[in-house]
Amino acid sequence: MKTSHSLKISTFTFFLSLIISSTAYAQVGWNPELEKECNEAISGMKNDAPKLETYFSKAYGYAIFPKITKAGLGIGGAGGKGLVYKGNSVTGESKLGQASFGLQAGGQQFSELIFFEDKDAYERFTGGKFKFGAQASAVAISEGGAAVAAYQDGVAIFTHVKGGLMYEASIGGQKFTFEPNK
Repeated sequence: MKTSHSLKISTFTFFLSLIISSTAYAQVGWNPELEKECNEAISGMKNDAPKLETYFSKAYGYAIFPKITKAGLGIGGAGGKGLVYKGNSVTGESKLGQASFGLQAGGQQFSELIFFEDKDAYERFTGGKFKFGAQASAVAISEGGAAVAAYQDGVAIFTHVKGGLMYEASIGGQKFTFEPNK
């Protein structure tokens, strides 16, 4: 029993350090590798769900996180970085941190795409105080999937699993940071 408690504390410490380190920033500038990863993720998502084109044409802006790594065993965490767009122009870089607690085991990588319906939703995100709680829902894109989501509180969220295996029945939330281009 003591070993199980120790393992949970160690796992929690590991994920906490992962999340903290994912929110530290160097000066943001043009990052060609990240931009390439973002473009590839968008292309793959559009290929699997062509209806996403409608979101791109109507949204005020969007954020794309091409590779989020998630793992958990009782306590879980995830992290990744991406780019934020207003229209078709990159306005900055964002980092995502996620913590969860509950029945979960495994790991996976996925992409996440967040559309901002209007200026207000975009400014809430870029203001650095944007969070998704346990009630936020994302549409999972699969090959040939319909990929239709209603905006909730000005955002529509899509995820695209890249690989891994994760069993999860947990509660958690995502927190984002934003650093504008300099």
